[in-house]
Amino acid sequence: MTLLSTAQHLARASRRDPRGHLVPVLAGGGLALGAVSLVAYLLWPTWDVVSASSPDRLPVSVGGTLFNVPPASIRRKIQRHSGPQERVDLAFTWPALQPPEGQKHVSADSVDEQQQPIDRIFVSIAAHRDTLAPEMRVRTIYPRYLEQAATQVEDGLTLRVFKDGSPYQNEDLFFDPAAQPGFVARCTRPGRAGLPGMCALDRRIDTADIVVRFPSEWLTGWRAVNEAIEKLLGKMKPGG
Repeated sequence: MTLLSTAQHLARASRRDPRGHLVPVLAGGGLALGAVSLVAYLLWPTWDVVSASSPDRLPVSVGGTLFNVPPASIRRKIQRHSGPQERVDLAFTWPALQPPEGQKHVSADSVDEQQQPIDRIFVSIAAHRDTLAPEMRVRTIYPRYLEQAATQVEDGLTLRVFKDGSPYQNEDLFFDPAAQPGFVARCTRPGRAGLPGMCALDRRIDTADIVVRFPSEWLTGWRAVNEAIEKLLGKMKPGG
């Protein structure tokens, strides 16, 4: 009789105060949360993490070859991601060799009537896809379309003109005869309405082809341009 009365008393007490069951549950949950927090703290990495929103260098793979490029130098937003890519287009200011600032909006009232000078070096990286290497193109393809006459120009640079009717007509070949393979640039001539001539310099690194473009007027200081190009490529592909 006593046991029955005690059981009934406990049942009535539980119905009167349902919060009594919550105390052990909350206490157990607090202990579990503390244990998880402790484990997370012990396992959390202690090295400095670079902000993913603005990394200093972005690893990209072009044609299976890894490059580290400044994200701000990438000209197309669709290419601003790490991992494999078919092509990457970059731009750097001259002579600072830094990523350019964001383009400012130009209105009809603020645009200058004269052609603004180009102060950029443009770099394109793409998979070579078994095409002829730049050095072989210079040795075996270009000579078929070049005029025989050669002219000495700026600071030891040699100029040869491409023949009319050739795939490279209206273009000129500039190269350093003292160091080959070395500085070789195929350049268009200035056009109408102040359109500047542009030079293209080709490089191959592993499985990727690199085309560097710059204004032909920079050929007056071609040695500095060549050093800048090597410096840029060395930063993007050390040892390349």
